[in-house]
Amino acid sequence: METITLRNGVKMPLEGFGVFQIPEDSCEQAVLDAIEAGYRLIDTASSYQNEEAVGRAIRNCGVPRSELFITTKAYIEQMGYEKTMEAFDTSLKKLGLTYLDLYLIHMPFGDYYGSWRALEELYNEGKIRAIGVCNFLPDRLLDLSYNVNIQPMVDQIEHHPHYQRAEELALMKELQVQPEAWAPFAEGLRGMFDEPVLKEIAENHGKTPAQVILRWNVQQGIVVIPKSVHKERMAENLDIWDFTLSDEEMTKITALDQNEPSMLDTRKISEVRRVYDYLNNPVLTSL
Repeated sequence: METITLRNGVKMPLEGFGVFQIPEDSCEQAVLDAIEAGYRLIDTASSYQNEEAVGRAIRNCGVPRSELFITTKAYIEQMGYEKTMEAFDTSLKKLGLTYLDLYLIHMPFGDYYGSWRALEELYNEGKIRAIGVCNFLPDRLLDLSYNVNIQPMVDQIEHHPHYQRAEELALMKELQVQPEAWAPFAEGLRGMFDEPVLKEIAENHGKTPAQVILRWNVQQGIVVIPKSVHKERMAENLDIWDFTLSDEEMTKITALDQNEPSMLDTRKISEVRRVYDYLNNPVLTSL
């Protein structure tokens, strides 16, 4: 597994395993299968309601803790200095860990500045190896970076061939913020897997369109966290390190950009309301 080095020297795997929408009762086995397949980055969140299952898998997987890279996130109702400190302790206990590799602010809403002060403190105390944000659009990312003592090291965003966000990636590069792609397949929406360009490139390499999408991400230096509960698909998603896309192929994929999200658009009032409605009706949706 290749890694990328964050601005503070911490090495982060370029591919990991996401557990969004995996129920608590099946999450432990899914994480065990993923670790057995070779994944070392595991991404969860307090709002996913499966941190305890992830923690059990970490304890039972047989892989030393030092070889794993564990991420979780604080959600909107956990924003503010005191609430985030409490949320961190709760997540750490659920995971059964003594430290996190990466802790993220999940959404750019609420008192995330107070939360960031908590993350800085926890980072300085050595309880978190790296800190970052999730779903921060460029204006909020830049504003936060200008007004904190420790700048975000990671921004986890929706990123896939239909939503390529070139300008935002350029800003992250300028700020030395590592991009991480959630929903790299956009859950197959808008015919993602049926794109002729992706199918043609996949055929040329003896791969699948999903593998081409993941390779396209990591070849840009973007961390990816695909999710699956099927062992064969986990292995397939991990089998992307034995081929390289040509410049021409990368350019062809660039032409697929629709310049709008498929999963989450926090620029829309309706989406912001949906995100907040989740607090009162926590049925797992695209968060």
